Amino acid sequence: MHPTFALRLTHFLGQSVAHRIGQCLALVAAAALLGACSSLPVIDREARASEAIPMSAETTLGRIAKASTPAPELSGFRLMPLGLFSLDTRVQLARRAQVSLDVQYYHFENDETGRWLLRALRDAAERGVRVRLLIDDLYTSGQDDLWLAFAAHKNVEVRLFNPFKRARDHGQGTRFLADIGNVSRLNHRMHNKLFIADGALAVIGGRNVANEYYLRSATENFVDVDAFTAGFVVAPLQYLFDRYWNSDPVYPLEAVARTEFTPEQLRAKFEVWTGPEQTPPPQALPPNDILGYGPIADDLDLGRLGLIWGDAYVFADHPDKPFDGAVGGELLETSVTYNVFEAIRTAKKELLISSPYFVPGQRGMDMLRELRNDGVKITALTNSLASTDEPIVHLGYSRYREEMLRMGVDLYELSQSRIKGNKRMFLFGSSLGRLHAKLVVIDKQRLFIGSMNLDPRSATINTELGALIDSPQLARELTRVIDIDRLQSAYRVRLRKPPPGLEWMSSDGEREMILSEEPDSTPWQRIKSWLLNPFVPEEQL
Repeated sequence: MHPTFALRLTHFLGQSVAHRIGQCLALVAAAALLGACSSLPVIDREARASEAIPMSAETTLGRIAKASTPAPELSGFRLMPLGLFSLDTRVQLARRAQVSLDVQYYHFENDETGRWLLRALRDAAERGVRVRLLIDDLYTSGQDDLWLAFAAHKNVEVRLFNPFKRARDHGQGTRFLADIGNVSRLNHRMHNKLFIADGALAVIGGRNVANEYYLRSATENFVDVDAFTAGFVVAPLQYLFDRYWNSDPVYPLEAVARTEFTPEQLRAKFEVWTGPEQTPPPQALPPNDILGYGPIADDLDLGRLGLIWGDAYVFADHPDKPFDGAVGGELLETSVTYNVFEAIRTAKKELLISSPYFVPGQRGMDMLRELRNDGVKITALTNSLASTDEPIVHLGYSRYREEMLRMGVDLYELSQSRIKGNKRMFLFGSSLGRLHAKLVVIDKQRLFIGSMNLDPRSATINTELGALIDSPQLARELTRVIDIDRLQSAYRVRLRKPPPGLEWMSSDGEREMILSEEPDSTPWQRIKSWLLNPFVPEEQL
């Protein structure tokens, strides 16, 4: 899911002209009506600052982490390609935490999944666990009462990154137009995803908190990968969380959100909203995932974690990064994109990339060309026009597609029809599958997992978080996960024979299929892309 108001243009253009004009008039009127007082409040940040609680062997999770760690300088990881296991891992950590839960997400939706996890966090807080929840404010439209109800419980604090001041009960379009003078500021978002329990165990990766990230949506679900982690990297993750929690772009929820309800009424509403009638539990977990791992609860019950251990370091953009740098400008040396690019440049033989939004830009193209000139095999998996949730970003990618193919990059695009036929993988059923995993494997030795797309928005507009891990065993597992998508659920793109143009190839093991136009796409999707192509500002993608 891509966090920019400008990208909603594609959905906007899909409506009738009369309806679009009506929308425009309504939004402008709302902006005028809501145009009073838009400045954010002054916060005494020093007085409100708090810090992560270090891991202690006095807690159950701390004892398990310590007993499972073979050496203090090593970090352990378990990949979680199946959303059901990934959600359960977060809930299990919340249920077993005794001291602290530090939770940071770009998108935390008010749906069955979001409320289920919130209930687990609230229950932890009722046991005396300190819960700090930091969410980006882009997708909180109309949800202030939910977050205030959660924050009305003891031991809970909620903060917002780069909040909207006006039109908080309205949709994204209205909120942007109501604060039109601050669009430049509001365009910058916190895309990080992080969950830390008792300073001992953590989850990082690409998943937000919403039904579609955990196979709970009836219409569309994301193909994604998280990593459960312990050991050396957890303390640095705590530091990174604190850096955001106490930063200038972050505001206490109660400083910007208002409600007509008392704290007692809010807590009563929270009980109803997160109760069984409105928030049913997720489906039962299968015995194991595609890598053969069972639920993390099994390991926690035994008191010993089965992880893959290696050297790793984690990094996140400085929370002020999007406000300090220029959109489309030079990469900051402290940025996640800069560090990932530096790691990619070390490739000697093979580079494998999974990125739902893949807009390399000139900087990325120069890097890919340099690697190909050195004989490095490059394979990239991204979304097709039909599977992407942001067609306008696909336009940015498509501008570089033929050039990448000519330089010898192997390109694969996730297919709606093929993923539905892939019964083995993600249990998508009749829902639409979309790629959301942001992954890199370098020379089958080193890997990146995190929130960063290979696109200009991740580079200079938003903040990101991720990990670089040296582990051939983990690299093999991640390659296997990507290859299942690439070989069983995607089309390979190639230059048309004879040129010009492109072809999309797939095989079911018995016969080969070759298509001459964007797979699974409608004529209107292709026409809309053609019409929009001259107007897409690449630096915003």
